[in-house]
Amino acid sequence: MLRSIFRLKVQQIDRACLFELSWGRGQQLCATLSYPEALTKLYQEWQRAYLGFYKTALRSRVEASGSGATVERHAQLVQAEAMLLSEFHRWLRCQELFEIRTEIARAAKRLAEQVPVQSKLGGGCVDVFLTCNPIELERFPWEAWEIGTEFTGTVAIRFARTPVNIRAETTPQRQRFRRGRTRVLAILGDDTGLNFQGDRQALRSLVSVAEIQFVGWQPGKAISELKAQICEAIADERGWDILFFAGHSNETAITGGELAIAPGASMFVSEIAPQLQLAKERGLQFALFNSCRGLSMAASLIDLGLSQVAVMREPIHNRVAQAFLVRFLQLLTQYKDVCDALLAACQYLKQQQNLTYPSAYLIPSLFCHPDADLFQIEPFGFRQWLKQWLPTRREAIALGSLVLLSLFPPVQDFLLEGRVLIQAIYRDVTGQIPPAALPPVLLVQIDERSIQKAGISDPNPIDRSYLASLIDKLSALDAKVVGIDYLLDRPGNDRLLSQSIRTAVDRKGIWIVFAAQLDNGKEVGGAPETGIAKRYWSLEGYTNALPQYVRLLPAKTDCYQTCPFAYLLAVVYALNQDPFASDLPKPRLNNRSDFRTQVFNYLNEGDKPNDTVAFLRQTRLHPISSFAENFGQLWLRPINDFSIPPDLVYDRIAAWQLLDDNVDTLAGDRFEQQIAIVAPGGYDEAGIIPGADNFPAPLAVAYWRKRRVSAATNPDKFAGSEALAYMIHHLLAQRLVVPIPDLWAIGIAVLLGKRATLVLRKQYRDRWQWAIGLAGATAAYILIGLQVYISAAVLLPWFLPSVAFWIYVLPTLRRTSHG
Repeated sequence: MLRSIFRLKVQQIDRACLFELSWGRGQQLCATLSYPEALTKLYQEWQRAYLGFYKTALRSRVEASGSGATVERHAQLVQAEAMLLSEFHRWLRCQELFEIRTEIARAAKRLAEQVPVQSKLGGGCVDVFLTCNPIELERFPWEAWEIGTEFTGTVAIRFARTPVNIRAETTPQRQRFRRGRTRVLAILGDDTGLNFQGDRQALRSLVSVAEIQFVGWQPGKAISELKAQICEAIADERGWDILFFAGHSNETAITGGELAIAPGASMFVSEIAPQLQLAKERGLQFALFNSCRGLSMAASLIDLGLSQVAVMREPIHNRVAQAFLVRFLQLLTQYKDVCDALLAACQYLKQQQNLTYPSAYLIPSLFCHPDADLFQIEPFGFRQWLKQWLPTRREAIALGSLVLLSLFPPVQDFLLEGRVLIQAIYRDVTGQIPPAALPPVLLVQIDERSIQKAGISDPNPIDRSYLASLIDKLSALDAKVVGIDYLLDRPGNDRLLSQSIRTAVDRKGIWIVFAAQLDNGKEVGGAPETGIAKRYWSLEGYTNALPQYVRLLPAKTDCYQTCPFAYLLAVVYALNQDPFASDLPKPRLNNRSDFRTQVFNYLNEGDKPNDTVAFLRQTRLHPISSFAENFGQLWLRPINDFSIPPDLVYDRIAAWQLLDDNVDTLAGDRFEQQIAIVAPGGYDEAGIIPGADNFPAPLAVAYWRKRRVSAATNPDKFAGSEALAYMIHHLLAQRLVVPIPDLWAIGIAVLLGKRATLVLRKQYRDRWQWAIGLAGATAAYILIGLQVYISAAVLLPWFLPSVAFWIYVLPTLRRTSHG
């Protein structure tokens, strides 16, 4: 609820009254005006008429002269009330108070403009906390002051009172000692001439939302025992939320007020102050004295640190007290705060009971600690809890839009690419770049210049004799593992290429891995199908993969039937680098069983001391990823970490450079330590469909190409083989970055945002500090997410979750207050 807070201090000095209005961050207005002596006289006449009408069954020990209530006394009271309020309002409408009235009314009008029309009832309010000195000023019905009635469409202006002296701090309702069901302690005092049956019934109406305990006088009970019982009940270790008293009471100058607890026996507030202090520390927020003349009691209890105290300023008739209590408690059960409940109960007495109980609506007053949250019964139980957490219509529309965006693949790709770019910049700025080392992959790229130098007129399909020359060269350079990222399903000069491959396998023991395509659960298009090679001594794996993601085996699946190309190359490389793999199957032309089956039988048998081999053996796609794939989602699928500079992932050499004679002197033993992949290098016809193997350079890769020396033959393109190189690098480095789905993070952000909103609704001041704190927390989450990506290989999404969080929080933060 939108709320503006003012503090108004009224002090009488001789025949003048000083009005001091303060609000916001140090703003204040002052005015001085004469006190009309006629106001005191009219108040005394009204008081006599009031006591004359309500002569019997008053909840205080006063004696009024005259006979019982008659038509004449009713008329006298109505006339006295009208004259008192007329003079009171005339005084408060004087020119000296114009600026104070205008400032309060202006605040109400500003709030009315912020509150939607359909929610203006209860949508906002202006709270004026009034302090009067001396007590004679406090007796006036300040709650009846009409401010802002000349403005249309303003929100409610509520008056609550604050005593002159407050020495104790209050405990905010959100930090209560006790949590759970609201607890009410009802003290029923001396019932001489009264009947508390109505009070009991009214309190029992709270049983749906509160736990009620009664304590009080019973015939035959000793006074000392009664006092001990009351003190013990007030200080109960379980704590109370509400303290209720019904009976006779009276003002006292020093002892804080007198409570009649039994016929001829009383307790002073000062006597139970220690127990009240304990009760306050254990959660007591609100006290209601449904008795007479409670000004001194309210002042003393607020001084002790209670949040709010409701009292009757004048003697109150028993039936009036019960009618007020019934209405007040009904509103509390509707989760109204005590200020709204008290003012609405007074309106009920004025509008519906004024003919029966004239002037009764002027008697109740609410005293508040200035720093306290207005008390209200908190909803209890699952339904109430769920109702609090359910989104509003606006929140539901915004949340639904974000959910749909988070499930839309193009949006996912866009956000992922931007996120990885920021991650690359963060790596660069913080210097968290992996140390330079020989990359595990060497890309032998057939680029446009290679095609021109070789005189190839139509590179789709690629010339087999040119591939044969590259295989011969790699064999001469002692390459250990060679991948061929070309589908060899179309006819060509297969005999020459087959001879080169057979020679490389037979003479050098080179592991040859061919690319294939996955179609209906089968690998198609690989070299073994065309006779170029045999499955007995060569391997093949499918290259179907999105460039942004690492292709892994599904859960509980091995490579016997199908196997990802990059994963297969990583396994072969890791096995060949394992010094303990003495019995590793070798590619030999005289093998007579499926070579891939031999390799993975070896991989899956026994303990493998090589950490990388063990990691690859157990690495699988998460079952959730396989399930989400049915709905077009890529949840928990590891990504290619383009935040790592490409030159640390792979080396690159153009095919024409490899065939140059000078490469022999530069090679050294690097070809034995790297996976050589013969692949397209960005020429226009690359791919099954011409150009399908060329992708736009990821933003992070483009960033690194500008920041670091790169051998990119075409800096604007990103070949499919480069994505394969990233996959191989991540598998061999045993580091797979797993992205948390945006939908999951949005769900967590919504819960945090809703919780923050529920807390902020009780914060009526210094919301700008909350805004700064929440903005700082959002920034901290982003920084933590950037570091977690590097340290724990987990990508925490933050754009859509942050938007979701602020969709909840921002409207509440915008409801600023003057306090």
